[in-house]
Amino acid sequence: MIDLGRRDGSLLRIGHRGAAALAPENTIAALALALELGCDLVELDVLELDGALVLAHSPLEVPAELATLDEALAFLAGSGCGIQLDLKALDAEARIAEALRRHDLVDRSVVSTFRPATLRALHRLEPGLRLGLTYPEDRHGLSRRRLVAPFIGSALAAMRAALALRIGGMLAAAEATAAMLHWQVVSKSVVARCHALGVPVLAWTVDSPEQVRRLDELGVDGVIADDPRIFEG
Repeated sequence: MIDLGRRDGSLLRIGHRGAAALAPENTIAALALALELGCDLVELDVLELDGALVLAHSPLEVPAELATLDEALAFLAGSGCGIQLDLKALDAEARIAEALRRHDLVDRSVVSTFRPATLRALHRLEPGLRLGLTYPEDRHGLSRRRLVAPFIGSALAAMRAALALRIGGMLAAAEATAAMLHWQVVSKSVVARCHALGVPVLAWTVDSPEQVRRLDELGVDGVIADDPRIFEG
């Protein structure tokens, strides 16, 4: 099972949708660039289109150079890099588990979603697979839209205040072994609670060296970023 804790005291560097700020997101080119920039893991979205599992965040965000999940896993299999599959597809648990087994990547992968039932189903299918609970749900990327950011920020602050008391029950209900948290709901108390449960914390989606430094001080285990170059800032 992949180790999602810090490595030699350093944060895990995770490329979001490959390296989404530098190449078309969720493409082989973006994955290759994330590897070139030294990411410890690459995150990619998995969606179902026309019956096939592909790399895309939503039906409205389909890359021009569309890659199947099998193509992406075959590309990453020889890299040694960790893999975070952010599962958008519904009822795809058996196919995800089978694809990871086929490419011998179960031990190098973590599957994340905001749907507890999906994680429970994956645990039954592949008990050795690392599972991450995503919180909060943000299907449409509202937290990254400037016009609504102040309103979303207030909501996230309220979630952060309550999360330390709730996170243990949420993780247990989902049978999750990792917490994938929006960076604005992360606090020192939330990280401490997760670590007391033996659960690593990965924060998404970060876009500045200043945010990386703040999260580092809070004790998170990994940071997910569109531009992996911010880890050098």
